[in-house]
Amino acid sequence: MLSGEIDRLVAVDGRMRSDGGSSLRVRRGARWQSSRMRTSGMTPDSGGEGNMAEPEPKRKIPLVPENLLKKRKAYQALKATQAKQALLEKRKHQKGKQIQFKRIETFVRDSRRKHRDEVRLKRMEQKPGQMVLPQGQKLAFVVRIAEIKGVSLRVRRVIEMLRLRKIFSGTFIKLTPASLKMLRTVEPYVAWGHPNLKSVRELILKRGQAKINKKKVPLTDNTLIEEHLGKFDVICLEDLIHEIYSAGQHLREITNFLWPFHLSVARHAARNKVGFLKEIGEPGYRGEGINKLIRQLN
Repeated sequence: MLSGEIDRLVAVDGRMRSDGGSSLRVRRGARWQSSRMRTSGMTPDSGGEGNMAEPEPKRKIPLVPENLLKKRKAYQALKATQAKQALLEKRKHQKGKQIQFKRIETFVRDSRRKHRDEVRLKRMEQKPGQMVLPQGQKLAFVVRIAEIKGVSLRVRRVIEMLRLRKIFSGTFIKLTPASLKMLRTVEPYVAWGHPNLKSVRELILKRGQAKINKKKVPLTDNTLIEEHLGKFDVICLEDLIHEIYSAGQHLREITNFLWPFHLSVARHAARNKVGFLKEIGEPGYRGEGINKLIRQLN
């Protein structure tokens, strides 16, 4: 009886082992089938027939107007040009300015010129002399005809006050004791005299330029003159010429409205500098002879 019971237990255990192995295989197979259905887009309830996922719609690329593309291209070209110019400027500054060598004669000449100016101005202070205004003359035209390198500081300041920063530049001034003293200070470097009406008219018509916002504007429109000088009763070009020639009370305002007159130099001046300097004559007071110099340089 005991042996029969043992055989029955062994048989039951064998069935349990065999059922456990088959259930394990079934569970593994179900897990593999489920993963396959998920990857293929099938569902367990679809009866084995998979429903494929719908493809996503393609995104449309927005079109750019042609004029905008042209503007972008032009802007890119402009930025490229600016970058190139900036690079060239940077290299230029990095390279530095070339060293300019001066001969010892230049320093000697400048030193002597400065010493002569100091001695001359000192003598003027010790013996000022009598400054007499030319009778019946109120207007003078001053032209710078010499270089001012190496001059004394006082002479340079007077040159700047007269606005004669460039050689062969000229300006109108009203003759007063103060202006005569200034002319004596810069006498070795300028020529001055009394212009006639013809010379004044020729200078204004040919070389006249207004100074508006630090820019040169030709005197071609009476509206421009009236706009800036109308408060001085100067409304046209003829009024401007008359006010300058008569050395009126608003001469200073009018001369400040005009740029200094930049006179031209003859073509042969570069080839024959000595001969040209002889033609223009010595610096100093010319009187009526300034009209000849104006026609020569105008």
